[in-house]
Amino acid sequence: MPSIRALECFIAVADHGSVTEAARLLHSSQPAVSHQLATLEREAHTELLRREHRGVTLTPAGRAALPDARRAVEAATSAVRIARAVGEAAQGTLRLACAQSLTVPVLAPVIRMWRRRHAEVAITLHEAATFEVFLDLMDTDTVDMAVVPLPVPGRFTATTVAEEEIVLAAPSGHRLTRGSTVRLHDLEGAEIVHFTPDNGLSGWLDRSLADAGVRTETVMRTAVSSAAPQLAAAGLGVAICPVSAVGTGFRGALRSFSPRWSRTLVAVTPSSPDPLTARFIGDLRTRGVHVPGDVRTLLANADGRGPR
Repeated sequence: MPSIRALECFIAVADHGSVTEAARLLHSSQPAVSHQLATLEREAHTELLRREHRGVTLTPAGRAALPDARRAVEAATSAVRIARAVGEAAQGTLRLACAQSLTVPVLAPVIRMWRRRHAEVAITLHEAATFEVFLDLMDTDTVDMAVVPLPVPGRFTATTVAEEEIVLAAPSGHRLTRGSTVRLHDLEGAEIVHFTPDNGLSGWLDRSLADAGVRTETVMRTAVSSAAPQLAAAGLGVAICPVSAVGTGFRGALRSFSPRWSRTLVAVTPSSPDPLTARFIGDLRTRGVHVPGDVRTLLANADGRGPR
């Protein structure tokens, strides 16, 4: 296999008709260029250049090989340029995965910013509801990074990007909203809007309630995380959900838990993140979880602390 250097020497001599001039342009010596050309001709098993008193000219074999030699050098140059750009987090493809409930409040603001500031980076997104899907995407090298709540298996690298509050969503005037906050044990016997088993929040909520020794009654289930607080506001029960699931224009009541209840969101990578992924994770950490202004106001007014 000929080296890229040998092809560069061949192209330079072909373009300038002189080994001496090619050596000057390549910042090399004439013997070094001649050695590269000889190596290339041995590899081709034929003469590519004809040395004449008026200079160096191409043989028929040399003329046939020159276009592909140019393409090979251009491809090698492009490969190095792209690799350098990706290493400097300035170009490449970033393949993301995210829980459906986190796409808008966590990823969307950063993706929008990157489309404006890093237009050379192509971003793809996979959404899923269960952690098993994320594991498969990571194990099959389908994505570079996934944003999920803890915990995650130890074989992955997890970087904390945000702490997200867990809130109670309820119809206006519900008994659990009489105070400024609600305690987890106050949910004993409450009718709740739960999540279907294919939504990762279902198992999380079951474990949380079981760990607290709290028994509730499920009145209905939904696969859509953002539907749970809306169904609660409509009077079908109460919902225990991440604040990211509460959309703008929420018509019910919201309460924080006392003590404050939150979950940790992490960016998961198969190993230490590459520079491109690391820069994106850094922006996720800076932005945190986007909570609509009216949702923040509902929570702030409930606990009497004013706007957050």
